[in-house]
Amino acid sequence: MVFFSFIKNGMVKAEERDSMADSWEGLFHRNRLVPPSSQTVRLAVENHLIASHGFQLSLNRLTAAHLPQDLSAREDVTYQLRVTLFDRKHQHFFGKTWKSSPRKMKNKKISFNEVLYLHTSLLLPSTLAVVELVSLSTKPDSSHLSLGRGFAILEPFTNRPEGPGTEGDRRLSLHHGSPRGLLHPSLKDSVDYGKLLKVIDGAHLDYVVKTHPSLNSAVHLLPENAIVSGEDKIPGVIPSPTGDALLRPQLLKMMPFTLDKLTISLQPSVEKFESLLLQLINADCQNTKQPEPEDAKRTVVIQERRLHVGVHNGWCFLDKPQVVVLEPVASGVKGRTDGTFKKSMLVKDSSATSPRPQMLGLRSSLEIKLANNQALAIVFQLEYVFSAPIGRETMLSATSTSRAAFLQCLRWGIWCPFQELADWKGKEVLLVLQGGAKPNPLEVMVYSTESSVQTHSLAAFSAPSTVQERSEAKDVIRFWLLSSVEKKPSSPRASLRTKQEDASRQRASPSSPSLSQKRIPPTSPPESPQGPGLSLSQLAATSRYPTISHSSSALPWQQSFPSLLHPSPLASAHQLSHVACSAVSKITHLEVDLHREGGEMTSKEEEGDHLQELPFTPVHAPVITLGMNVPSSCSVSSRSSLAHLFSAGFPEILDCSGQVAEVLDPTEPMPFDPQREETDLLQGNLLVFQFLAFTRIPAAAVDSDWPRNIYVTFQFYRFPPVTSQQLQLLTSYKVRPKVNEALPCVLATINKDGSVNTGSPGLQVQFRVDDSFLRPGEKRWFLRHLALHTMHIDVWDSDSLLLIGSTAIELKYMLRQGKTAVQALHELEILTTDYVGEDTLLPHPDLGSRSASSPMTVCTIVRGRLHIRTGSIGCPADPSRKRAADGISSYSHIITPLEVTSGFKGGSLSPRNILQLNARNTAQEHRLGGDRVLLNRNRIRAHNITPEVQNLNTDSRRRKLDCMAAVHRLEAKENTKEANVMGLKPAAQLIREHQPSDEYSKAEGIANMLSQAITTQHLLYASLGSAEYMEFVLKNPFNVPQTVTIHSDDPEVSVITDTEEWRYFKALTKTSTPLEENMFHVEEASPGPRVYLRPKESVHIPLKYQSFLCNHTIAVQGPSFLPTGKGSQMAKKTLSNIINAKIIKVTFRAEDGKPMAICQVNVAPTPHVVDQTFRLYHPELCFLKKAIRLPPWQGPTAEDPNTCTHIFVHCSDPNIICQTRMLVPGEPQDVYLKVPGSPSPHIKMFFVMVFTDKWMAAPSQIWQVYVHFLERVDVSCVTGQRTCQSLVLRGKQAVRKIKCFSSHPKEIEVDPASVFVLPPAAVQELQLRVQPWQAGSRFLYVNAVDMDQQRLVAAWLLCLNVHRPVLSKAFEVSVPVGNGRGSSRKITYTNPYTSTRTFLLRSDHPDLLQFREDKFQIGGGENYTIGLRFAPSQSPGSVEILVYVNNLEEKTEETFCVKVNYS
Repeated sequence: MVFFSFIKNGMVKAEERDSMADSWEGLFHRNRLVPPSSQTVRLAVENHLIASHGFQLSLNRLTAAHLPQDLSAREDVTYQLRVTLFDRKHQHFFGKTWKSSPRKMKNKKISFNEVLYLHTSLLLPSTLAVVELVSLSTKPDSSHLSLGRGFAILEPFTNRPEGPGTEGDRRLSLHHGSPRGLLHPSLKDSVDYGKLLKVIDGAHLDYVVKTHPSLNSAVHLLPENAIVSGEDKIPGVIPSPTGDALLRPQLLKMMPFTLDKLTISLQPSVEKFESLLLQLINADCQNTKQPEPEDAKRTVVIQERRLHVGVHNGWCFLDKPQVVVLEPVASGVKGRTDGTFKKSMLVKDSSATSPRPQMLGLRSSLEIKLANNQALAIVFQLEYVFSAPIGRETMLSATSTSRAAFLQCLRWGIWCPFQELADWKGKEVLLVLQGGAKPNPLEVMVYSTESSVQTHSLAAFSAPSTVQERSEAKDVIRFWLLSSVEKKPSSPRASLRTKQEDASRQRASPSSPSLSQKRIPPTSPPESPQGPGLSLSQLAATSRYPTISHSSSALPWQQSFPSLLHPSPLASAHQLSHVACSAVSKITHLEVDLHREGGEMTSKEEEGDHLQELPFTPVHAPVITLGMNVPSSCSVSSRSSLAHLFSAGFPEILDCSGQVAEVLDPTEPMPFDPQREETDLLQGNLLVFQFLAFTRIPAAAVDSDWPRNIYVTFQFYRFPPVTSQQLQLLTSYKVRPKVNEALPCVLATINKDGSVNTGSPGLQVQFRVDDSFLRPGEKRWFLRHLALHTMHIDVWDSDSLLLIGSTAIELKYMLRQGKTAVQALHELEILTTDYVGEDTLLPHPDLGSRSASSPMTVCTIVRGRLHIRTGSIGCPADPSRKRAADGISSYSHIITPLEVTSGFKGGSLSPRNILQLNARNTAQEHRLGGDRVLLNRNRIRAHNITPEVQNLNTDSRRRKLDCMAAVHRLEAKENTKEANVMGLKPAAQLIREHQPSDEYSKAEGIANMLSQAITTQHLLYASLGSAEYMEFVLKNPFNVPQTVTIHSDDPEVSVITDTEEWRYFKALTKTSTPLEENMFHVEEASPGPRVYLRPKESVHIPLKYQSFLCNHTIAVQGPSFLPTGKGSQMAKKTLSNIINAKIIKVTFRAEDGKPMAICQVNVAPTPHVVDQTFRLYHPELCFLKKAIRLPPWQGPTAEDPNTCTHIFVHCSDPNIICQTRMLVPGEPQDVYLKVPGSPSPHIKMFFVMVFTDKWMAAPSQIWQVYVHFLERVDVSCVTGQRTCQSLVLRGKQAVRKIKCFSSHPKEIEVDPASVFVLPPAAVQELQLRVQPWQAGSRFLYVNAVDMDQQRLVAAWLLCLNVHRPVLSKAFEVSVPVGNGRGSSRKITYTNPYTSTRTFLLRSDHPDLLQFREDKFQIGGGENYTIGLRFAPSQSPGSVEILVYVNNLEEKTEETFCVKVNYS
């Protein structure tokens, strides 16, 4: 009856309501929906139909040749279409009936031309759309008459082939009767209505239904299963000038607002309201169940008070309403948000006397997002969670809780902040809450008594201004609404500083009544997180607040709901990076999260706002920060230092005639003429890198002789990565350096036996680049790489295996520009980044824990200077060296099969004959193991070989097999490689391959022979991320037309079906072959695209090979030994970190399924170029979430200032999430990385490919990313005081000699400090003694190194939270500038103990302050004069120096602050 009434009132009712105003109330009452059947929803979920999809339905023209006539209707009759969704299986109308505008009939035709939209997840065959034609006329008495003229049934999601489907133009036939007939019992379970319904002759409706992906951006503004048109008013969608706002929806910008000081007053009071409520519920429970003797003790109690807050647009909620917990507070407090007032404001006992009435308040602020639209409303719902007793009649187990929870809505209200004459800025908003049986947006039953119904019936939608006059007698909610402009959220730095000032004031004058009795509130309340909807099982937990976090100052990516644990104070900055980048790319880093709660990706608009509102300095920054050039390669050393450097006798760089190479100055601009380089007679280049010396930079945390030994890692062009051997820093004691001048230490290689090679100083690495190395046409790209790129170099401490720093060297000074040889001397700064948080006081009971969102200061530190000499020597072409592309015809992108001139002449179907036939019909190219595959497919059965064959002479047989192995080594080297891997010699490998097999048959042999006859091989040189374009000439050999299906056995080779993409690659490769529009037919169920060929016709099939996967094998961390070449150390040329070699077959099958042609693509992998190297440090077994922000890759051009380059990214590791989003044209773009964690000390390496062209033909840049996973240790300490921390080191399978190293030896001491033996499976405890001198959050490293193998065993990441000490005294002293003598002062210290004690003196600036005695002994109660000596200064200024008086255990007794003014 309910659905009958719905159809009657919605589809054929005579009179229509007058349209209400475009307010929220009018929209809400007009757009209420009937929900679908719960069984249908459950069936859709079982079929995994969860996501909602958008659809577009176009109702065009209705032809009504024989429409039933109504004699009573006049000539002014108009017609209207009405559309409603119908569930055929359950005979249930649902959703909302849509009505078109009235139209007149002309020539028996009615043109509606209406476009409808809806989104639904019920993509089931039983979901129908009923379209009814209604005539509208006016009676003589001026009353309106609506009559149904017929209806049609649209099946949008049918699986039948004759059904209308979801795409294309269709036609619906009209049936006699009314849609109410579909509810007749005879139609139940009917699959086809066509046999039961009578069709109106000549009446049909033209329509088009198709998917509408553009609607996905606006699905949150429209309820599911609601049929709307583009002209309907949907708040949140910008109206379109064309009238169809949903064709390409444009959304209003959502702005953040804050609900602050939210309180709810219930009448007559909260205590009496809840008391009456519980009495009614308990009485109802007693009346509805059998009495039990224990019922007196088992009553319903209130477990939690909750408030739902959401934004509603009259159609639906824009987002899931937020759930927060309310607390009883005193009426004068009004939403007090600081947790320190909890004791004074919480009323724990309702019987206790309270001077002020009680109300419900929110102890935090609440963030919502609104748009400036008068129909957007904020909806409040007050909900109580009750804990009810469970009777004996329930079937719960004995382990279940004895009480269950249930929810009940008590009050609700709505408020439209952007209505006309709304004046709420800077004022408190008062809103009347409603109750009773009234329609509400949450569609729940609301509690009400008779008195409350009468009270609230008059103020259903009162404005806030009218509520204030009668608020005393009604349930009212009060709050302040603040915009983002009005409410400037204080940063964690400011709020923490406020707390520190309060704490310092309280400690300074604890007896002051103004400070002890009155507390200054913080500048802004903490943010309230969005809580999830709670299930009854969660609410039945014993915890008072089982799943909702009341307030948290953590950042969004640090919150994990539901959770009762607070994030670590260092959670916002535990991810470290040591990154180097060139000035060309200018990359900065931000920490972000890829997913919000529930795993959903954030929208572009929300993401942009979030990144702009980050309240702290980004903790990830490159070693070379924004605006900073490549590390300076100009010499900063003095002439004496350079003389000392070159007196070591480094080998000279000579040209091919023995002359010294011409010296280039890196400080001068380098001219570059590509033609001169390409036409150089010396086509070969010998590129030399000489690592000469390392200059130490004094630092406070390390010793003066650090580092002692180093090694370097780098990768040049597409050569394999290079890890050098150990290099010792040789210090000359003959030369005495001047004050404040550091002499360069000459580098000397260390041999395998540990001896130092002093005869040949420095390290020289050479790379030979000539025609034997370069591919055809690659020389131009190599020269471009030298001209524009820099080479990243990492410098490591070879003793501790800790990263010292990184640098980059410009390669343009290796261009010879027609000269025989050139060289250049570079002095590069070794840079690293250090992250220091803000200074914090000691934790105070009133302050609580430190905020997790404290900002981090990024410091770029110069660790040293590396002296490198680069050289480029021209070499003539060596005719004896075979070119890599020799034997291959000129590279062409067109693959033309060879005509078969001869057939099979008979004989045995042995692999030998097949190979001969294949050799005649294929190109003479490297087959990369193709013969091995062929032999495996054509094995001979054992019982087919006669005994005479098996008893052949062993020597003769082995000689023949050796000859065959030699031939195969020349044709396919992969055979030999696989044989070596299997542990077999080539001859034995062939014997194994020729072993008889039961799988062989004559039919298989014939099929393989024919397959090889139609196979065309193509050799392809490919690298990571680069697309290789090919065109295969396919000919139809038959006299009848054929529809050919193209199938590739590897997705890396695909057919280009997009015409625009095909045109792009043809222009890129300059292939002048015909291009045809709409050449291919693509179907989802088909194994590949199809192409139609006329008899004897030839067409060009565009193919593309592209691979994003490669090998990620990396060398073990630690120094290595380069192989010795002819007179110099050469880099290994073994291929590493490249794509895999493979054979891919593309089969062209005719209509009968038999292959017509086969294109065999033999992929020859080549290394790729690394443009950028990132080295990141992260705690083990945790996801690394990294965002790399890029500036606009290419600015707008003068022709089109709105053009913007779209950037696409791919990662070489499929387990790593790599994404990018374009926010706004012209704005920076972010590359997001999410890397799964690994155990310590594992290093994960992968590549990120950045594309700037639409079709991703070739990567514009390739980044190499190293992620070091370390074991994290959190340490909280105070400056100047020693703190101990224990670490555990576990032994492996073998005995090892271990030594531990720290990145800051003067601040971290490791015990044992010397080498110790770690037995297998043993456990060794390490003691860390941490004594930092700088306050804030810091990150230090500890490595455990195997001294025999020089390999890393374990690594720890120490996250220090260093507090400032409590100062006992403060002094100020003035020191004259420029006198060269400094100044001396004295401080008197009294021993507070009664016994004799020994004290130590420490300072955080030992370079500025020295003590007369660092250690003194003093009797009990006696005084001691501390002598201070301040170092002179040449510039004016001031500095604060802390003086620590420590005991023998390095525990601080007192701390003095001395402010030194240099004037």
